[in-house]
Amino acid sequence: MRGAFITLEGSEGVGKSTQLATVGAALESAGRTVVRTREPGGTPLAEAIRGLLLGDCPEGMEADTELLLMFAARNQHLAQLIRPALARGEWVVCDRFTDATYAYQGAGRGIDTDRVRRLEAFVQRGMQPDLTLLLDAPVEVGMERAARRKQTGDRFEREARGFFERVRAGYLERARAQPERFRLVDAAQPLAAVSAQVRTVVADFVARWESDCG
Repeated sequence: MRGAFITLEGSEGVGKSTQLATVGAALESAGRTVVRTREPGGTPLAEAIRGLLLGDCPEGMEADTELLLMFAARNQHLAQLIRPALARGEWVVCDRFTDATYAYQGAGRGIDTDRVRRLEAFVQRGMQPDLTLLLDAPVEVGMERAARRKQTGDRFEREARGFFERVRAGYLERARAQPERFRLVDAAQPLAAVSAQVRTVVADFVARWESDCG
């Protein structure tokens, strides 16, 4: 039986890495074999592309170049890691996926949504997450947390507040448009409360998955 594909989304400082560990542990406790990964990245080549995307670029990076690099990394990630793992019956938990592209490159950078959608169709061929947890917090909360975590952020983390307001709005719009896939998690809560909410969402999803597949 095919495994499930779960993604975690959200802007900077909302705790995706922490909650990815929470999701993985909850799934393993439920008897699932879990593959943890991230985007951009997940394979050696995709990680190399991640370095280009997050690192400083003296000549500057065009928004369309950024978009194409994101999907180049995603194509490799899907082919080499995600699709094979799901076919083996493993559950894949990924820190960001295509919703991040709609939020960051679409809403944040202002790239036309149709352009993103065409690349999505070409690269993914219908592949979508089965569940997406959107960790949401006010922009000022996320930026404050991110600033405490690192002295100097990556190229995205150094963007101005207006950029992150657009990113958050883009994420929330995606969640409203696809309520059957998204689960909104209040990431402004204390860590223990966020983790508890995430575990509840995962437990409900596992039960529904077993019912649908049984």
